[in-house]
Amino acid sequence: MSDNGAESPPALDDAPVSLESPAYPRFVRILAVIFVVDLIGFGLWSMPALRGESWTAGSMALFGLAALCIGWMGYWIVNSRTRLEGDELIQTWLWTKRVRASDVAQLKLVHWPWLQQVIAPRLLVRRRNGAVGWFHSADARLLTEFAHRVAAHNFKS
Repeated sequence: MSDNGAESPPALDDAPVSLESPAYPRFVRILAVIFVVDLIGFGLWSMPALRGESWTAGSMALFGLAALCIGWMGYWIVNSRTRLEGDELIQTWLWTKRVRASDVAQLKLVHWPWLQQVIAPRLLVRRRNGAVGWFHSADARLLTEFAHRVAAHNFKS
C-alpha cells in the first residue's frame, strides 16, 4: 500500500495473465465439421462407382492420404486452442506453437471486426531470430493482451 491508502498496481511479472479461447470462430468450426461430414458422405456415395474402376496401389494410397489429411485438418480446426499464460502465447495445432513476449521483434495484428465470425483474428509474430509464425484466436482480446505484454517487455529493456 502506498501512503495515500491506494493500492499500487502489481508489476508485470507479478500479474499472471491467463486467457484462453478457441483458435477459430464458432462458425468456422461448424463449417469444418459440415465439410468433413459432407466429404465422407460423398465418398461413401461414390463407392459403387469407385469400385468399378481399376486402382493402382499409388492411386489408392493418394486417395487414402487425401481423406486422412481432410479429417486431420478438420479435427485441428475444431479443437485448436490459443492460450496466453503470463507472457507466453501458445496455440495448439498440428504442432504446438509458442512464443514468449521477450522473443518478439515485430507484431502485426490482422483483425477485421465485421468479419471476425468468418475470419479469425490473427497475429503475425516475427521473432528476434527471424522466425515468423501466425497465431489465430477467436477472441481478439487475447492477441491484443499479448501485444501489450510484448510492448511492456520492449519498454522495460
